[in-house]
Amino acid sequence: MNPKISVLMVLLLFIVTTLFAQEKSKKQLRAERVIEKQQQTEALMNAREFVFVGRTAIPTGFKTMDLTTNTNYVKFHPDSIESYMPFFGKAYSSIGYGGDGGLKFSGKPEDYTVTKGAKNYQVNATVKGANDYYKISLSVSFEGSATLSIISNNRSSISYNGEISAPDKKEGKK
Repeated sequence: MNPKISVLMVLLLFIVTTLFAQEKSKKQLRAERVIEKQQQTEALMNAREFVFVGRTAIPTGFKTMDLTTNTNYVKFHPDSIESYMPFFGKAYSSIGYGGDGGLKFSGKPEDYTVTKGAKNYQVNATVKGANDYYKISLSVSFEGSATLSIISNNRSSISYNGEISAPDKKEGKK
């Protein structure tokens, strides 16, 4: 074999192996994304400022409802909580027919705690709305998926599955 060809083949082999050695595997990239998401979630929980958006509603005694086409959110701030969530379930008292029917309220939380457990963060708050008291319980996984439960004095309890994210910077705090 020609020495020039053999040197060229060795050089080409060296270049190809170094290029493949520098690429990260899918498993490594996925692990890096998980770590990044965990760090983002921890920062949001420490700041006590985030937005929950529901994907599904789980009303008491009814079928699960898809919320991906409905606007819904609960905005958590250290000094206020604002809810714009749909409601499916039974209303007990002080709820008139023909209203919007949702869990739409805003107020200063009477108590607002964020605790870190072994597998998730637990957020608990109580908010007094215009006509009702709302007990909010939010369980957030370290990767940001969450389950929200809202208990009202005038309605049956309801849960939502969804995710948390950072609030929009342009809207500002309310």
